[in-house]
Amino acid sequence: MSKGNIFAVVLIVAAFFVGRHWFADTPTVMTDSRSGAGYSGGAESTGSARSGLVRAIHTAPRTGTVHEVREGELIMDKVKVAEPGDTILVYPGSYSETVYIDKDNIRLSGVIEKGQRAVLDGKGHLNDAVLYSGNDIVVENLLITKYKGNAIMGQAGNNFEIRNNIIVDTGVYGIFPQLGKNGIVTHNVISGIEDAAIYVGMSDNIHVAHNQVFESVAGIEIENSRHAIVENNYVTNNTGGILAFITPGLPVKTTYDVIIRNNFIVGNNHPNFGAPGSTVAGIPPGTGILIMAADEVVVEGNIISDNKTAGIIITDHNNAPNTTIDPESDPAPDKVAILDNLMHNNGYDTIDEAKALMLTEFKTGNPDIVRVGVSRDSCIINRHQYVTVGVDNWAECGFTHTGDIMTYLLDKPVEPREIDPSEVGKVAYLGICAGCHTYTGRMIGPPVQVIQALYMDNAQGLADYIANPVKKRDDYPEMPPQDYLDATTRLAVAEYMLSVSK
Repeated sequence: MSKGNIFAVVLIVAAFFVGRHWFADTPTVMTDSRSGAGYSGGAESTGSARSGLVRAIHTAPRTGTVHEVREGELIMDKVKVAEPGDTILVYPGSYSETVYIDKDNIRLSGVIEKGQRAVLDGKGHLNDAVLYSGNDIVVENLLITKYKGNAIMGQAGNNFEIRNNIIVDTGVYGIFPQLGKNGIVTHNVISGIEDAAIYVGMSDNIHVAHNQVFESVAGIEIENSRHAIVENNYVTNNTGGILAFITPGLPVKTTYDVIIRNNFIVGNNHPNFGAPGSTVAGIPPGTGILIMAADEVVVEGNIISDNKTAGIIITDHNNAPNTTIDPESDPAPDKVAILDNLMHNNGYDTIDEAKALMLTEFKTGNPDIVRVGVSRDSCIINRHQYVTVGVDNWAECGFTHTGDIMTYLLDKPVEPREIDPSEVGKVAYLGICAGCHTYTGRMIGPPVQVIQALYMDNAQGLADYIANPVKKRDDYPEMPPQDYLDATTRLAVAEYMLSVSK
């Protein structure tokens, strides 16, 4: 990381659908009411202009068996017997377990009766609520609380839908799709997360809409991901609101073509309670939108107000603390576009570094927009509306809206991921381990290089640790056990982790 950082901003490590479902009096009968010259999209854009509401991609037909789960029974027992195309209905009650879905085309659906939901309660000692590695997965209508790791985590599953869930205090991440393609996160309410409420990691063609996220360190993160739209979310009282960035040291090296539009990003001034020493622990409270090293990010139509440090911060890797330099990642946030946004009462209690930066341009006042470091080919319209620093030399944008792009979801579902037996370790590493470990820098857990030095040729020892980890470092959070993975997969991922070189 650069010495003499001019701006104390840190990026977040690490996280879908418009539509609703209602249950009739007979819960097995469901009525699904999903409806099925501006910016033209970034590099390799796959955007499409659809009429009406953005809807989830139709996944494979669910004409299979409906399995019902009631209080006192285990959800996982039904997952084990379910076949592709089946639906698992979970009735109101309390369930304390980890649900792991490693099959395709499964719908896990809570039944809401008179306002009561199925509650997945980790009781403060379980690590994860719902994990899925299958494709065409739906997780909906659950209340998830008191887990230590994640509420809902996708591990290399495509065509996913995560909607209508309430998530409170689930540790590191709330909703966390990792290494997925073609997915929606929508109509969820998430709070009390020590890293990110919604964290989209190393994924493509994603739509995050109509969520409420609050009282977390980071509200919504788009990290090392491409072709993502974040819109119509209510983001308030987090340390940082919405983030788009590149985390160095991950296998996917880019973030680009991200549209952040029509969100309420209000009063994100919550004290930072991220794990000490973690990447997110450095985010200054009062950050509305944070863009670090990400390219082709368009910010449009948002209400950004009452964020005490700044409404929008744009930084490169060289000016972001706790960020190592990855020679394969471009450290600069290029082709950022700031369009019309309503910005009010931001930067009213900003940090000293921002004040010093403003003085270099002989400016005073409370900053709406702060840019530090290199940013090439970026643009802004109606700059007179905002108090800015670092963007005076930005061009006038050649477009004024993103209305021609309804969604980046693909018109057809992505084919299920075919995993060659020789690739099992690599896919597990990318889909699971890379959510917390970069190669050289610090994310949530220690760098892969450190792990390699500790275990060297002892792959079995690492595999055993993966299944039953023991906290070894006071300055790192406890690692959740990955014992839901079979022994062969654990050994394969250990061997891959010890052999990877970047």
